[in-house]
Amino acid sequence: MQVNITDLGATAEEQPKIEFPCEQYPVKIIGDHGDDYVQTVLDVVCAHAPEFDPATADQQLSSNGRFCSVRVRITAHSEEHLSGLNEALRQTGKVRMVL
Repeated sequence: MQVNITDLGATAEEQPKIEFPCEQYPVKIIGDHGDDYVQTVLDVVCAHAPEFDPATADQQLSSNGRFCSVRVRITAHSEEHLSGLNEALRQTGKVRMVL
């Protein structure tokens, strides 16, 4: 028996969409741990989201201390806004992944 995906009610058009502006949009930034990594990330986030309070950021080291993740919540204004933030973070050369 062959099952068609549309029979299960799953279509690309039904994927959840973000409504902008989206307050408290979570962003997780992962990179190599170093002396200025967290400050560099926070500087970029503040430049792209002026309403962001750096004191609300969470950071966590990997079990071996090589990587650091910084979690922030911003007001996302558009897909372009999020794309610009992602690009700016990657251009630092310190960020490996943005989720």
